[in-house]
Amino acid sequence: MAKILGISGSLRAGSFNTALLRAAQALAVPEIELEPATLHGIPLYDGDLEQREGLPPAVLALKEKVLACDGLLLATPEYNNGIPGVFKNAIDWLSRPAADIPRVFGGRPVAMLGASPGGFGTILAQDAWLAVLRTLGTRFWSGGRLLVSRAGQAFDAEGRLVDERLRAQLARFLADYRGFIQG
Repeated sequence: MAKILGISGSLRAGSFNTALLRAAQALAVPEIELEPATLHGIPLYDGDLEQREGLPPAVLALKEKVLACDGLLLATPEYNNGIPGVFKNAIDWLSRPAADIPRVFGGRPVAMLGASPGGFGTILAQDAWLAVLRTLGTRFWSGGRLLVSRAGQAFDAEGRLVDERLRAQLARFLADYRGFIQG
């Protein structure tokens, strides 16, 4: 059994990336347990706050989920051709204290996917994440990328993935990522 934590990099209630993680959870084969997570409650990183009070409760809870997973699946939006600030902020908090980086991220299998209403999916955000993931020492799965463009057509008004071709692609993506985790 591969326990995968999927983190959505969007706070929006109708987020395509959160919907993509829910679809992945529904499509996961029995050998995959996928738990979606959001970034709600994580404050802006502030070194003074960290020094005064330590890590905020929302950061500690997310860090425990990362530590308990076999693989990390990042569902990244793309804002202005790059990484969403709220998502990078959460990863910055998770890397605190710096001595925790090897324990939290070191060698951890990470895969990426993303959905965008635009025509190019989230290719630029996914590329921008590579330097961050390398710095943290993750084991990035480069065997597959899932880029959902024109996400407004792939999901219905309730956030259900209705594009059958994309559903099949997502199921293959998950199965291949599971193989990478366990390989």
